[in-house]
Amino acid sequence: MQEICAVIAAGGLGTRLKNYKNNFSTKVLIEIGNKSMISSQVSQISSWGIKNFVIITNPDFDSMIKEDVIKNHSDKNIKFAIQEKPLGIAHALLQSEKLVENYSKILFVLGDNFFGENPMLKFKNHNIESMIFLKKVLNPNEFGVAKISDNNLIDIEEKPDNPSSDLAVVGLYLYSLNCFKLIKKLKFSNRGELEISDLNNELIKTNSIQFEILDSWWIDAGTEERIEELKKLIL
Repeated sequence: MQEICAVIAAGGLGTRLKNYKNNFSTKVLIEIGNKSMISSQVSQISSWGIKNFVIITNPDFDSMIKEDVIKNHSDKNIKFAIQEKPLGIAHALLQSEKLVENYSKILFVLGDNFFGENPMLKFKNHNIESMIFLKKVLNPNEFGVAKISDNNLIDIEEKPDNPSSDLAVVGLYLYSLNCFKLIKKLKFSNRGELEISDLNNELIKTNSIQFEILDSWWIDAGTEERIEELKKLIL
């Protein structure tokens, strides 16, 4: 059985970036340097030693994303799946189930998240079932927030009004294949989605997930300002 497959959630439309620098498609095709955001992310994850990928797209831009990625990464093992409806991040991950069954672990990455360090080094020599990655931020109410007590992960709060910590959950997760069974048991949230925070909280209940705090930078490139910052960091 092969070790790890990276699953990238690249189906979000990014409506806040619809007209950014003449972008009229999906945000993962916005240019970051000389490559699109999605192709730049594949390059970054490849630099961590990951060789196998599944990219989750959407029906409107599936062919455009495939064309871009294949053009830039024809030498890599990349498969694609379509999330037909925008039913949440955990639902996007579920679309990869049949494509990752020969792997022992999934590195699940949100398509607009970039990192200043190689997180693979955090668990390279450890037998870890699942892991989330955290970063101290000034605006934790904009993200999922980790509640920690005595160095134990207690709960993930989704965009809380009064955060219990300044530790945001970044868009990077390590899961075993057992995550798919748990996703299928999740209930849709009030906004009609299968939430990734709910999946993580289910893993917390059985002490099946650990956490690491990132030391270097993290960019969630969902706004024009963050994209401009990202360009400076990865060029």
